Amino acid sequence: MSRIQAPPDEAQGNLTDRLLAGLPAEAVLTDPDVTASYAHDMASFCPAGTPAVVVLPRTVEQVQHIMRTATELRVPVVPQGARTGLSGGANATDGCIVLSLTKMDRILEISPVDRIAVVEPGVVNAALSRAVGEHGLYYPPDPSSWEMCTIGGNIGTASGGLCCVKYGVTAEYVLGLDVVLADGRLMSTGRRTAKGVAGYDLTRLFVGSEGSLGIVVRAVLGLRPKPPQQLVLAAEFASAADACDAVCRIMAGGHVPSLLELMDRTTVKAVNDLAHMGLPETTEALLLAAFDTPDPAPDLAALGALCEAAGATQVVPADDAAESELLLQARRLSLTALEAVRGTTMIDDVCVPRSRLGDLIEGVERIAEKYRLTIGVVAHAGDGNTHPTVCFDAQDPDEGRRARESFDEIMALGLELGGTITGEHGVGVLKKEWLAREIGPVGVEMQRSIKQVFDPLGILNPGKLF
Repeated sequence: MSRIQAPPDEAQGNLTDRLLAGLPAEAVLTDPDVTASYAHDMASFCPAGTPAVVVLPRTVEQVQHIMRTATELRVPVVPQGARTGLSGGANATDGCIVLSLTKMDRILEISPVDRIAVVEPGVVNAALSRAVGEHGLYYPPDPSSWEMCTIGGNIGTASGGLCCVKYGVTAEYVLGLDVVLADGRLMSTGRRTAKGVAGYDLTRLFVGSEGSLGIVVRAVLGLRPKPPQQLVLAAEFASAADACDAVCRIMAGGHVPSLLELMDRTTVKAVNDLAHMGLPETTEALLLAAFDTPDPAPDLAALGALCEAAGATQVVPADDAAESELLLQARRLSLTALEAVRGTTMIDDVCVPRSRLGDLIEGVERIAEKYRLTIGVVAHAGDGNTHPTVCFDAQDPDEGRRARESFDEIMALGLELGGTITGEHGVGVLKKEWLAREIGPVGVEMQRSIKQVFDPLGILNPGKLF
């Protein structure tokens, strides 16, 4: 038996019995029709295997029992949250234990004095945001799937969101973790204090590790004071290049918007077709900027002037919070709207230096023309994180092939421009080959060495990352 090979069929009963020795019956799912629904996340073109069993623990001790059992029987374990991921990082392997952490969904503590929250991994991002908001606090990371995605999943992929330009990504808010290791031991990392530099930063090591080093069972998260309601400005441009020029002017001018998002003409049209929101389809690019300062009007006026200097054809500040939210809703609908164009999408998340954002968008337009495909681009423009979204008919083999080839060309373009293959979605299965290209053979060797230390048997989320 190899390090990560599942037990033979005759051992399946033994695996289930061993798991049931430390778990309630309702936490162990073996019906193939049920377990099949846990086989994959939301990514296209990512293979998924057939799990042997799905377990849904509610306590740390139950997670430890699962990992001890997996280690003793040499069974691979695939950790999962809400499966909203877009890289196949939560996809099952044949014969694995799928370890779903969605039942561990308690907010254990909110401290306004220490400005921290202590949560279990299954807490939904939006639920945490609302809970801390009742205390006048703010948890900034807000992925587009924030109404569904879990904190554990956000930690696993180092998620971002719309607010990153001002507030940063998930990694900047994870202060400490409780992690169950592959052999079932429980380890605590990090701190709950405002400062701390004791030893290697193992907390940061686990953030973005996609469940390949251990199972996060508790997290200490940093919070901020709740900011005022943000106001949004919309600027129309006759070209994506002009919009990207405006982004560069805004950032070079020292402005700190709470949001700076870009939608290209393909995306604007898709949102209008889906939701009839009346966005200006004559525009080639729509830039959304926001400030959450006590008096955002002067900041919005300054940004508006910079947009006009960059060639904006129209600049419209929102009158109130309701109008601002309507504009943000259009942005949040982008990926759903693009999926409706052809039925299936491949969503990239290449990140480039802000100064090369225009080059990336122009390159994507050339790739779309080359492969005769619709590719819409939405972007967290303030941090250079783009989401070129390839729209295709999954029932058409030739169109599917062209979609995959165009997706790869976009990643290659991102690297050529000094960027990275993933800004917030992770590597998973989808980008394994590209990770090796980005970090090089020495980088791969070092990362595999770290994996060996934490998971010597190779049972944690095998086949992901590298």
